[in-house]
Amino acid sequence: MSELSFEGRVAVVTGAGRGIGRAHARLLAARGAKVVVNDLGGSMEGDGSDAGPAQKVVDEITAAGGEAVADTHDVSTPVGGQAIIDTALGHFGRIDVLVNNAGIIRWAGLPEVDADNLERHLAVHLLGSFNTLRAAWPHFVEQNYGRVVLTTSSGVLGLPNNLSYAAAKGGTIGLARSAKLAGEPHGIKVNLIAPAAMTRMGGGPEEEPTEAVAGQPYMPSDAVAPMVACLAHESCPVSGEIYTAGAGRFARLFIASTEGYVHQDGPVTAEDVAANWDAINEEKGYYVPSDLMDWSGRFLQHQFSSLGDA
Repeated sequence: MSELSFEGRVAVVTGAGRGIGRAHARLLAARGAKVVVNDLGGSMEGDGSDAGPAQKVVDEITAAGGEAVADTHDVSTPVGGQAIIDTALGHFGRIDVLVNNAGIIRWAGLPEVDADNLERHLAVHLLGSFNTLRAAWPHFVEQNYGRVVLTTSSGVLGLPNNLSYAAAKGGTIGLARSAKLAGEPHGIKVNLIAPAAMTRMGGGPEEEPTEAVAGQPYMPSDAVAPMVACLAHESCPVSGEIYTAGAGRFARLFIASTEGYVHQDGPVTAEDVAANWDAINEEKGYYVPSDLMDWSGRFLQHQFSSLGDA
């Protein structure tokens, strides 16, 4: 297989001053992309700002012979999202790849989690992805090409104290699935990465270890970036999909539906549902809907069959 090159491409990576975003930016640059390294430089909880992290990654990229520029705008505002894309246009004249990686985490669960906690997560993870995507979209449409990688998380599966984080990361899945359909006529592909790495947000130290430690799983950010490179490349064969990556494993994560139970003999009761609980939950023969209309067609297939028999 030929090497995946990004020569001539311009990529924006948000949250690229540390950890996973840094790994994405460095790999894309090493493969020839000109990279906007965006990072507000705040704390893990989203407080404060510091231009240092983004500039440090730019210095690493340029020292290795790549091209990059630092950007410290805030993804959580429409003005900030537009400014990030404008940085790419102003410095490199185009935008081909958008990797939304910026995030925060403020651990809390019910009942102590409050509205501010939820709103802040939504602002950075979900609105941050929306703001940059919306700003880049007209340029993707104009050039009939774009690659977008949004960051979701296996955290959507739930932990007792990650309610706001899980809710925001779940929102990015709906955002990507809808954007996938809007992008199809324009050569735009939108996918999601659910990374697994021992970063500061993942419970690791401020600086990642550079080698494995005996008795501990080795989960470097660099082990996530190859999947993002595949999803960001012009040869990417999919859109609207979720992939997990980390510690040497790469896998597809998907939303599926069971065939379920179909009631056709008169009005359905709660007792009918309860009596067929096993059939409703039977995973054998599940299917993976490509979009809402696909799911609706499958879900109502028995109705259409009845109409055809009438």
